[in-house]
Amino acid sequence: MGGYVVIDPEVCHGKPVFKGTRVLVADVLEMLAAGMSIEDVLKEYPQLSEEMIREALRLAAKLLRRKRRIVKIPS
Repeated sequence: MGGYVVIDPEVCHGKPVFKGTRVLVADVLEMLAAGMSIEDVLKEYPQLSEEMIREALRLAAKLLRRKRRIVKIPS
């Protein structure tokens, strides 16, 4: 997927993780969405770097742009 985000069927059931770790990208994105800062995440996962986290954000944005579709929200 990227330099720092990898998918390996032998690691975490093939879910995206940060290279050389078992840290799920989704977990880090959820932490950021919940209001944690990158610095807070790095304290939780010192094996990560700011650049690794920023790559995950870029990849998430790229995937969302590719999957663009109109979603009708019921009223």
